[in-house]
Amino acid sequence: MDLVIWRHPRPAGIAGRCIGRTDVSVDRRKAKRLAHAVRREARRQRWPREVWTSTLCRCTAVGEMLAAWGWRHHRDARLNELDFGAWDGAVWDDIGAAAVQAWCEDFTAHAPGGGESLTALSSRCQAFLEAQGPLSAPLLIVGHAGWMQAARLLCEHGEPPHDAAQWPVPPRYGESWRLRPGAASLA
Repeated sequence: MDLVIWRHPRPAGIAGRCIGRTDVSVDRRKAKRLAHAVRREARRQRWPREVWTSTLCRCTAVGEMLAAWGWRHHRDARLNELDFGAWDGAVWDDIGAAAVQAWCEDFTAHAPGGGESLTALSSRCQAFLEAQGPLSAPLLIVGHAGWMQAARLLCEHGEPPHDAAQWPVPPRYGESWRLRPGAASLA
């Protein structure tokens, strides 16, 4: 089973803010541009006209655009971004370096802002992958950077890193990653 995951378009008004479950919108033109890119790649590769998204509007906007063109669109909360709890939507400078450092010191187990740990995000990601079962065609997803990073680590290493420095660089907005879950991630 391959996963082809596109990061959602850049949301409006997020500069300097911690954005996880905060439901921020994207410009309709950006959503349409990404939907065209997904559709074009699916045509080229002869992939099914089916897409999965998180329940947050920065991803569903793309899925809804594809659905208007005849695609099947599935929304799944297991694809949502990391829950940053009280940090969510806050300005990073207001959160403070000490709070971020506390997270980095216990990177996988700490729940930033009292929200969700990276271990919990990885478990959610794992549950989604296992629920898909064996597939004959790639699974197309429009998702979030944190979920994509967790999926990459599961596919390549089977677990999240214990050191913040080992967390993968996030994908750019609109960038796609093709991942192949290995035996370690689905054991």
